[in-house]
Amino acid sequence: MMKKLLFILLLIPLFIHGNDKKIPTAIQEVTVYLSGAQIIRTANLHLKSGTMEYTFTGLSHKIDESSIQLSGLQAVSVLSVAFNIDYLTAKESNPEIASLETQIEQLDLKISLLKNNIAGLEEEQKIFNTNRLISGADQELNLEKIKQISTYYRERTTAIKNEIFATKLQIAKWSIEKASLTNQLTSLGNAPKKEQGEIIVKFDAPIATTLNLKITYAVQDAGWIPNYDIKSEKLNDPLKLTYKAHVYQKTGIDWNQVKINLSSGNPNLNVTKPLLGTKYLNFVSRYSKRYESTTKKQKYFYNPTVKKVIGQVTDGDGSPLPGVNIVIKGSTKGTQTDFDGYFSLDVQNGRELVVSYIGFNRKEMPIYSSVMNIKLEEDVAMLEEVVLTGYATTLQGRAAGVSIRGVSSNNPYSRPQQPKLPLYVIDGVPVDGFMEGDLDENEIQSIEILNRENAQVLYGSRANNGVVIITTKKSNLKEGITNTRFEIKKTYSITSNGDITAIELNTFQLDAKYEHFAAPIVNENVFMTTTFTDWEQYNLLPGEANIYFEGTFAGKTTLDPYTEQNEMTLSLGIDPNITVTRKQIKDFKSKSFTGSNRILDRTYELVVKNNKVTPIHLKLMDRIPLSQNKEIKVDDIEKPNAIYDTKKGLLTWKIQLDSKASKTETFSFQVKYPKYRTISL
Repeated sequence: MMKKLLFILLLIPLFIHGNDKKIPTAIQEVTVYLSGAQIIRTANLHLKSGTMEYTFTGLSHKIDESSIQLSGLQAVSVLSVAFNIDYLTAKESNPEIASLETQIEQLDLKISLLKNNIAGLEEEQKIFNTNRLISGADQELNLEKIKQISTYYRERTTAIKNEIFATKLQIAKWSIEKASLTNQLTSLGNAPKKEQGEIIVKFDAPIATTLNLKITYAVQDAGWIPNYDIKSEKLNDPLKLTYKAHVYQKTGIDWNQVKINLSSGNPNLNVTKPLLGTKYLNFVSRYSKRYESTTKKQKYFYNPTVKKVIGQVTDGDGSPLPGVNIVIKGSTKGTQTDFDGYFSLDVQNGRELVVSYIGFNRKEMPIYSSVMNIKLEEDVAMLEEVVLTGYATTLQGRAAGVSIRGVSSNNPYSRPQQPKLPLYVIDGVPVDGFMEGDLDENEIQSIEILNRENAQVLYGSRANNGVVIITTKKSNLKEGITNTRFEIKKTYSITSNGDITAIELNTFQLDAKYEHFAAPIVNENVFMTTTFTDWEQYNLLPGEANIYFEGTFAGKTTLDPYTEQNEMTLSLGIDPNITVTRKQIKDFKSKSFTGSNRILDRTYELVVKNNKVTPIHLKLMDRIPLSQNKEIKVDDIEKPNAIYDTKKGLLTWKIQLDSKASKTETFSFQVKYPKYRTISL
């Protein structure tokens, strides 16, 4: 009796294991956030009536258990859901391993057939060697007959040896290839097994039923980074802005040919609304005085592709700050800005930068771009303490008067003529026989019509009737209550190795104006800039931009759509053929003192020279200091030809300058303040 009971107890785990059903699932759709992702998997499930438990395997081990949702349940109830990490099960079968094994088997077969061929040739050689001895007793041979037999044996022996030699060379070649594949297979086989996630669900079905189950959950170690290409072929041309997403993931599971959505949301942020309480005033110690701080809006997100950061640190006036400490958060690795406020820092494995400088508020920023220009704000608390202590729409205005359907006639009785249609180029591919209506208007991002000269240069005689360039949308835009969602039209495979997959979202054409810019008080270089408006409609996010001007890479910048300005200005690079110099003119007749005050007279001269062969339009800027103290007076401002912003103290000159010409602008002001005090001018 005891033996039977022991036998039954040993079988119980087998019965339990036999009821544990492991169900494979397939990823159908992924929504990638700026940080994190939501995965949708599907599975077909056949349930009997009653309670049954299923395990869904082969999942990421980085699932947020609280985010798991099940849908498509019909009348079935879910009794429990649990997430588990399986450290014992080997990694799912790798298709690369299967492919390598197949290739090795095929090479083994080829090598065996060649070896069989060699064996046959060697057997033929043995027969020749045995029968080539000619005996005069067997037959009477004359000299001519002997020559014929000798020639035959020689030629056939040579042919056999040559064929054996060539076959052995082929065997050696395939053996080397097999050895390479075998080494590759070994390296894959020796790769460490990665843990997998699994979701265990207990169902209660009132009747037998079939479910098309959808499993949704959130994972970490995934995200996307906005990235832009901004191209300008020549001055006064529209800007071509390509909006891209750099998608990455290290969830432990590859995403193979899945539908991708990109969301501007970030579910990792604390979305709890703040509580505002009553503020009470009372006397406190000067040294225990507290200063209120505000949680800032998170505009920038960590970019894991950045390995090195360059930039400039400035104060609120735009003046460079030398000696600023810049450290990778959580480490001792860092650098300092040079005399002009510039810095360069390798940031591999870093996620945030900490920027600090005496007299300014400490700033922490995620490493979001390889170019990070940082503006520090003065620490008011410290200063106080020191004192105390579509289609038609697209065509409208761009192609006025152009009929893209061909030639038409207003005479109803006239004989119809064969329309002369332009050449249509769809996403860079010329399409013959294209007619309006072949593309849905909602699929079109932009339309550009080339003039005849440019069209024939690019497309030859096919462009005799003109060229219409159509760019289609690469994604559908969905505006949510709190975020923007890009639904990508084609499927993508994104491996779980952290590598970047670039996905094009859309391409826009922006009307832009061009001008040179110089502010020699902070930078002696002259920059070519472009300014555009109406960018808000394109749902842009802060991101790194590659700038191309006249077919040449001009550099990188950061596109920040959160600017409060109505216009967005980008630099297309430095123009070395224009010089601007700024110098102070001495006025020795000026009085230094009057009564209890000290008087400073300042006059500055700015000289612009155009060394280019073409005329230029230049925006030149400087400034006059503003007083923040009633004892400091700024008077006698002279600013000929300049536009003066009295609130900011900024001077602006709009200069038209011919080739090889130069122009001088001046401005002056007087500062009066107590003689025993010091100011920084």
